[in-house]
Amino acid sequence: MSDKNAEISFRKAKVEDLEDVVEMLADDQLGSVREQASRPLPLIYREAFERMSRQNGNDLFVTVKNGQVIGCMQLTIIHGISRKGMSRCQIEGVRISSKARGGGIGGKMMKFAIEYAKKQGCGLVQLTTDLRRKDAHKFYEDLGFSGSHLGMKLDLLNQ
Repeated sequence: MSDKNAEISFRKAKVEDLEDVVEMLADDQLGSVREQASRPLPLIYREAFERMSRQNGNDLFVTVKNGQVIGCMQLTIIHGISRKGMSRCQIEGVRISSKARGGGIGGKMMKFAIEYAKKQGCGLVQLTTDLRRKDAHKFYEDLGFSGSHLGMKLDLLNQ
């Protein structure tokens, strides 16, 4: 992973990528308490991946460099009636391997996501980011995203 000039590519994730994906999701202060990156992975991750794979327009993408998965993101196309029937792309679960951070990979991932959204006919790209991720907020703002809405969640598991 030391070759910063190596080509990166993007592809839809395969079930074989799940261990790397979950490891990246768990590799920060917030994810470490939300995820279970043990090997072998708990079956819940494979079941979730299979549900996603059956849902049209809901895809997990991985970023690959030198044959290794170094990034991931979920892109979901949402068709709707509002905004004159505009489709939008929701970006979720963006992570970069701690070994590959700082090399411009995140910017390339977002460029890929935006181009993908355009090809899918979307007129809007949206994402949520945890309020505690201040560095992520700055990163997304530098890419042209704006904090135009207040996101809210209701945790159904802990009610």
